[in-house]
Amino acid sequence: MQTKNLKSKTGKRGLLITLLALGLWMLPQSAFAHCDSYDGPVVKDALKALENNDPDLVMKWIDTKHEKEITDLFSKTIKYKSADKEVYDLLEKHFLETLVRVHREGEGEPYTGLKPAGTTKRIIQLTDIALEEDDFEGFLLKFNGHVEKILKEKYDKVAQLKKVKDQSVQKGREYVAAYVAYTHTIEKMHDILVHTGDAHDAH
Repeated sequence: MQTKNLKSKTGKRGLLITLLALGLWMLPQSAFAHCDSYDGPVVKDALKALENNDPDLVMKWIDTKHEKEITDLFSKTIKYKSADKEVYDLLEKHFLETLVRVHREGEGEPYTGLKPAGTTKRIIQLTDIALEEDDFEGFLLKFNGHVEKILKEKYDKVAQLKKVKDQSVQKGREYVAAYVAYTHTIEKMHDILVHTGDAHDAH
């Protein structure tokens, strides 16, 4: 009976975290803010476009009104592809920066410069890998483990500090800080689930 109850509890916990993961995927991509990174899909497509001399590969990332601007800049950049490497590298970076800036403006997000590779959170990189490998189930397993680890660490910290929170003002403040971090994390997760439900209902 205990084994059956444990499996039931584990199944419910996995379902909750899976729903959270699905909720995150249904939020606007701008919320992840990794399109301005060399790890992001915009820059990857831009580099592929330059390599294949095909500007159409980046048009999906911008509004129609910006097509001429990006196409003209693409053509100017390509002309110097076989020129001095330092010159081309500068032109290439200018093209990437312009493309990302225009894309971010279309999202209603500010452009703060191109971020180097490796600055995107690993969990966000995994969302792109899942799409590339067509493996959402594998992503969910990794995401579930990641979320469980974070929640367990926050819970354990609060639980331990709760035992000594009244021993001194300092210990009490440490408990409050951990309690706030724990409950706010849960609250944000709850809000994501509610947001996902509202968005679904709106359809």
